[in-house]
Amino acid sequence: MPAAASSQIRHHRPLWLSRIPCPLALVWASGAALLGPSAAYAASSLPSNAWQQCAATTDNQARLACFDSWAQQQQPLTPPPATAWSAPPASASEHPAQVLQHTADASEAEVSSQGLRPTNGGCRDPRYSEISRFFELEPGTDCGTFSLRGYRPMTVSLTAADHVNEQPSTPGKAASTREPYQTQEMRIQLSARTKLASGLLTDSSTGLQDSLWMGYTQQSYWQVFNGDISRPFRSTDHEPEIFYIYPTTAQLPFGWRWRYSGVGLVHQSNGQSDPLSRSWNRWYVLTGAELGKRWQIHAKLWQRIKESADSDDNPGIQDYIGRGEVKLGWNVNQQNYLGLTARGSLGRGRGSGRIEWLRTLGEGWNGGKSNLRLHVQLFSGYGDSLIDYNYKRTVFSVGLSLLDF
Repeated sequence: MPAAASSQIRHHRPLWLSRIPCPLALVWASGAALLGPSAAYAASSLPSNAWQQCAATTDNQARLACFDSWAQQQQPLTPPPATAWSAPPASASEHPAQVLQHTADASEAEVSSQGLRPTNGGCRDPRYSEISRFFELEPGTDCGTFSLRGYRPMTVSLTAADHVNEQPSTPGKAASTREPYQTQEMRIQLSARTKLASGLLTDSSTGLQDSLWMGYTQQSYWQVFNGDISRPFRSTDHEPEIFYIYPTTAQLPFGWRWRYSGVGLVHQSNGQSDPLSRSWNRWYVLTGAELGKRWQIHAKLWQRIKESADSDDNPGIQDYIGRGEVKLGWNVNQQNYLGLTARGSLGRGRGSGRIEWLRTLGEGWNGGKSNLRLHVQLFSGYGDSLIDYNYKRTVFSVGLSLLDF
């Protein structure tokens, strides 16, 4: 087409198209070029085949005049309304990273306010905070019921301790012999959960949803390096539980946001017979808050369900392990996480402390953040395992952990 003709046709580009950001305008123009003028304009008074009559004209000037007359009578399509994803930034000079952040924040607010569920992500959707995705606090983070999800980290690690409990005991009973256990072991932890129900006490129109969960955790210490005694499992703890989570969005001082509270019931035992049998039942309350996407704090208080003296395998366990815990988490950056957990019994001088560092390894299956971590941990105190509820020791471990899968 002659340059003059091209210039005149460009002159009649709809006015609203000039206001579209350059990338969108390029897409529009490309689509118009591929689909023809009828894709960009809707016919008005001229016949629907008027442009074909123009195209059939052999004289260049006449053909140009025909197209020009036809184009002037067309009505531009009404542009689609702006959404959180398509709205242009408030300032043309805004940094691209800021634009993306504003878009994500607006989208999250829109999804929450309308009770909508996005089609890509659910409990993996990065537009929501980690706490919201973990407990599926909003309809947009819902991954359905009876799907298997990670709970506590699934871990395989090598451990080294300052000493090991060779002859476990409780008041009134003790192991008959002392076992030559090594202080170097392997620790294996398996953990999973599933959501039984949601929306029990909440309305999806509020943008929040409660949930009922069932979880299971198993932790084993394996004397894998101890060939002299046939490499036995020194201890294996089983911990099934059921818990209910209620979502909140209350603003707290210093920018923190209260995200959830809940109540649960848990049983823990090691499946052994006397004198090594250990088990107890407790109910608990828990809550958590977050500061942006960098900081989290979780708190839990529990109360042991009383047993008769004859059936109590571990009397006074709450005085050793504690009656509650506080966990502080810090997402240092995209790859590194630091956590600190403290357990205690006020006035008892016991409990435990745990500090851990997790480093992301590789990329996720969909190109997102991987759930595989290098996991380094230091523990000191009581209750590292149920058999050691009244035995204090310090344990350093290095291994791999798979987080919420």
